[in-house]
Amino acid sequence: MRAISQDALGGPEVLRLVEVDRPEPGPTEVLVRVHAAGVNPTDWKTRASGGMLRTAPPFTLGWDVSGVVERVGVGTTIYRPGDEVFGMLRYPQGHGAYAEYVSAPARHFARKPADLDHVHAAAVPLAALTAWQALVDTAGLAAGQRVLVHAAAGGVGHFAVQIAKARGAHVIGTASAAKHDLLRDLGADELVDYRKEDFAEVVRDVDVVVDTIGGDYGPRSLRTLREGGTLVSLAIGAMLKDLHEQAAERGVRSAAMLVEPDHAAMRSLAALAQAGRLRAEVAAVLPLADAAKAHELGESNRTTGKIVLSDVTGH
Repeated sequence: MRAISQDALGGPEVLRLVEVDRPEPGPTEVLVRVHAAGVNPTDWKTRASGGMLRTAPPFTLGWDVSGVVERVGVGTTIYRPGDEVFGMLRYPQGHGAYAEYVSAPARHFARKPADLDHVHAAAVPLAALTAWQALVDTAGLAAGQRVLVHAAAGGVGHFAVQIAKARGAHVIGTASAAKHDLLRDLGADELVDYRKEDFAEVVRDVDVVVDTIGGDYGPRSLRTLREGGTLVSLAIGAMLKDLHEQAAERGVRSAAMLVEPDHAAMRSLAALAQAGRLRAEVAAVLPLADAAKAHELGESNRTTGKIVLSDVTGH
C-alpha cells in the first residue's frame, strides 16, 4: 500500500510517498481502508521534533481516520466489512493514518453518520475528542455555565464552541476579528479580538477555560475564572507545576490533559453531527501525495478549522 513516511526529523520536505506492507488486523481490531485522514498541529510538531513518540523515524504520521472496514480481526463483533467508520488512532503511539489502510482496535472507531462525507468525518476525531474530553469529562461542563475557549477558530477550538453550546453553556471565544462571523455562526455568544483586547482584562466569572495555546495564556486565564472554576490546559509543558500552584492559590482547578481514543464519546460526536449540531470547518483538502504541502499550509497559521488528506485510496 502507499503511505507517507519520513526517515528523519525535519521540515515538510522529509515527508515522502512510499510503498509499505499492508497491516493485518489483530484480535478485536479492524482493518480500515482510508478514504480521508485529518491533519492536526501535533502532526507537524511530531514530524519536526518527534513530539511524544518513543520511537525514532521512519514512521507514518496521522491519527484521524475516516474510511470503510475492509476486514475484522478475531473477536470483533461491532463492525463488518463494508461498514463506514471514523475515529482516532491511539495517541500518540497509534500513528499511521497517512496511508491507504490502517489497523486499530475496533472501539477506537464509531459508525460514520450517513450524511457526513469522509472529508468532514476525518476532520472530526482528534480535535473534537479533545474538546469533548476537556469540557465534558475533565471540567464536567453543565448547562448555564460560562466557557472561555482560546483560539476558538482553530481545530480544537471550533469544536469546543459547538460542544459547549450544545450542552447549554454561554460561550466566549478568543480569535482575530476576521474569524468572528464564523464563530457566531457556530454558536459563540461573545468574542474577544486578542489583537486589540486583553482577554484577562475583559472576561470575568467564567466556569471553564479551554486553553489550546499554552505559554502565558494559562496564568492569565486564571484571572477570568470564578471560585471553583476549572482551567483545562492542552499544552503539556514545564509551566504546568507553577500553573497548578497558582490555580490552587486562587481557589480554582487546573488540569492538563492528552486526548484518548473513546468509543462512547465518538458516538456522542456522531450523534451531534447527525443532528446538525456539530460541523467541521475544513480549510483545505489535498491528496495524500501532497502531505508536505498540507504541513506547510498548517504551519503558516493562516487556516481556520482543519486540513484533510483525501482520496487516499482513489475512491
